[in-house]
Amino acid sequence: MLHRLNVMARAARRMLARTLRPAEDGPPAVPFSAEATLSRLARAQRTLLFAGTAVLAGWLLYKHFPVATVARGDVGVRTNQLTGGVTQWRDGSVLVLPGLHEMRVYSLRDQVYRPEQVSRSSGPAPLQSVEGLSVGVDLAVRYALDPARIAAVAKSLPDNYAGEIVEPAVQGVIYKVFARYTVREIFSTRRAEIQQVIEGELKPRLAADGIVLRGVQMGKVDLPADYKRGMEGLLAEELETQKMRYTLELKDKRVKETELEAQADKVRREVRAEASAREQIIAAKAQEEAMKHVLPFKQRQIEQRQLEAEADKQSRMKIAEGSAQARRIEAAGEADARQKLAEVEAWRMERIGKVNAEQMAREGALITQHPLLIQKTLADKLSDKIQVIIAPPPGDGGFVGAGLLGNSRVAARKE
Repeated sequence: MLHRLNVMARAARRMLARTLRPAEDGPPAVPFSAEATLSRLARAQRTLLFAGTAVLAGWLLYKHFPVATVARGDVGVRTNQLTGGVTQWRDGSVLVLPGLHEMRVYSLRDQVYRPEQVSRSSGPAPLQSVEGLSVGVDLAVRYALDPARIAAVAKSLPDNYAGEIVEPAVQGVIYKVFARYTVREIFSTRRAEIQQVIEGELKPRLAADGIVLRGVQMGKVDLPADYKRGMEGLLAEELETQKMRYTLELKDKRVKETELEAQADKVRREVRAEASAREQIIAAKAQEEAMKHVLPFKQRQIEQRQLEAEADKQSRMKIAEGSAQARRIEAAGEADARQKLAEVEAWRMERIGKVNAEQMAREGALITQHPLLIQKTLADKLSDKIQVIIAPPPGDGGFVGAGLLGNSRVAARKE
């Protein structure tokens, strides 16, 4: 915009200079006269008027640019000053002619109003309960403009509608509503009801001005110090009373539970006794029915056992006879075998005697021929650790080993 104004100012100066400067290609200059001077002044006046008009138009264009922008989440309301028509615009650019149109932009986003003066019981303007006690409540009122009615209420809606419409309406409702309840109800028992009542009374008030109430949130409740101490003591006593009541109820339930368990045990025992009696009756009947079939079966078993005993007796007699006969046959065979063995043993002894006699005869003849065989035989009988000495027989015809046994035996022999 400044660049445009600078360009227009330079163009005006050039036009003024061109007007005041005499033409170079025109007719030859005439002598100075009053008419020529007046003509030049008139042209300069027209040029200055044109330049001033252009500068004024540029300044007006700069101060009142004919295009307005509506951001995302906002709504623009353009009012025609001549016809009174209202046009609603959303995101984008809108043509606004100065002197003809009036443009107002409103936010459609949710807004929150928190009345700080009622948040503390010791604040400048706390809420009053039905007892006349000061109570502080942290309230949050969430609201937004109604897009469907923004065009209808735009003319009467003030710029600061939050301070001129929302705040007075909220304060007028909350003071009246909280004055209906006690501190105890505000603190604990009827919080949800209070929120619903506030919403129910505040919503139509704001809706009349094109404002939609989203909700009312009730937060921390600031109680008076004295009431808080009394409330804590009362709560402690109530808790103790509730604890005692729950204890008594628990004991009563335990007693009832014991009675029910006893009754249930009694019923169970009765049912078990009845079931046992029925079982015995059924067992007796079944045994009676079974005996009808068992007795003939037992009789048949007895007869079968008698027959088996007779058969066993006959079998044992046959086995005994067979065993006796087999023993007789075995005894006869054993006698014959022993006789044969005795004969064989006698023959063997006789044969061995004959063989031994013949062998002794041969050995005697051999020793007679070779007397050194005695010493060889003696050496064979001794251990391999004893050195064998072969010596001639003694001259006196004594024992050949007398020299090995020592002089003691020789002396003993002489004695």
